[in-house]
Amino acid sequence: MQTEIFSNMFPLLSTASPQTLEWLINVAIDHEYPAGRAVLMEDAWGNAVYFVVSGWVKVRRTSGTDSVALAILGKGDFFGEMAILDESPRSTDVIALSPVKLLSVSRERFIQILFKDPQLHHRMLQLMVRRIRQINQRLQIRSSPPAVKLAHTLVSLGESYGHESNIGKEIFNIPFKDLAEVTEISVEETTKIMEKLDDKGWIKIDVLNNIIYLINFKQLLNLAGKV
Repeated sequence: MQTEIFSNMFPLLSTASPQTLEWLINVAIDHEYPAGRAVLMEDAWGNAVYFVVSGWVKVRRTSGTDSVALAILGKGDFFGEMAILDESPRSTDVIALSPVKLLSVSRERFIQILFKDPQLHHRMLQLMVRRIRQINQRLQIRSSPPAVKLAHTLVSLGESYGHESNIGKEIFNIPFKDLAEVTEISVEETTKIMEKLDDKGWIKIDVLNNIIYLINFKQLLNLAGKV
């Protein structure tokens, strides 16, 4: 993979030096997983940082046989960095929602890179702060109506990972159960709201191709209170 493509694919690496990018490409390990496969088990956190090259994953909290989706991540994002930095145990794992391609960089090599490239270090701090702000936004709308909360989730996914098409922004057709858990509403509420948004023509669910089209993104933004 060329360094320019690597840099453009991952916002984290947008300010990294060419030498850092070249080194990362050389030390990164490729992984491919089918949908439904665990890509990171709870006892493996802290061993490496993972970059999503393609596909969608969910981060879920596990407790015995129960699990709850905490976040949905797509192409260009990364995970595992916090466990590397604080070295604390995790009760979470990561599951492929679709066929997924990942790159991993071991803990030792990633920390070494951070010390060598101050720009990359600074950029990672910026993105971690952005994640904290996103968590704060979710907390602020916790008492909002379910439709507002779900619109916020859809808009956030569209802004972070959506691809433009002639129909609208494309995101993966995330299972309603996972959408509900990430949004912190019930599956029944999620189903009703998604059906209503579909009837309004604001979204379109393409079951055959596993795509949700966010057709009227402006209206979704309004509903989410982001305008």
